[in-house]
Amino acid sequence: MEQHRIAGDPQGEPLTAGAAGARIRIALDSPPSPRWSQAFSARLTRALLGGPSVAHLSLDRAVQGADIVLDGIENRQAERLGDALRVAIAAANDAADDPPPAGNMKQSDADAIALVVGSSLAQSR
Repeated sequence: MEQHRIAGDPQGEPLTAGAAGARIRIALDSPPSPRWSQAFSARLTRALLGGPSVAHLSLDRAVQGADIVLDGIENRQAERLGDALRVAIAAANDAADDPPPAGNMKQSDADAIALVVGSSLAQSR
């Protein structure tokens, strides 16, 4: 069961000139799995849709290592963001309990494809 929580106060960083908003960095207790990160980003996106000026937010790489990193946060979004983060973390923690989705092929078939790619790489050297 994968569970994560916020482990520190949010830190703000200015973005480059011409960019909208600030970068907000929030430490998690440990680096989450890619599956948890994807569930978190999806739920955070849903929680923020319809809010003020969400079009310029960058949420595709919202989890970086053990940090949540959000670019483009402006004052009018800041208060709403706290609730959205709590909801997204809870949803990602719950989603981590679900069984992983079924694969589209057997592991041996994926290994065979990787072997062909490896052979092709070796020939081009």
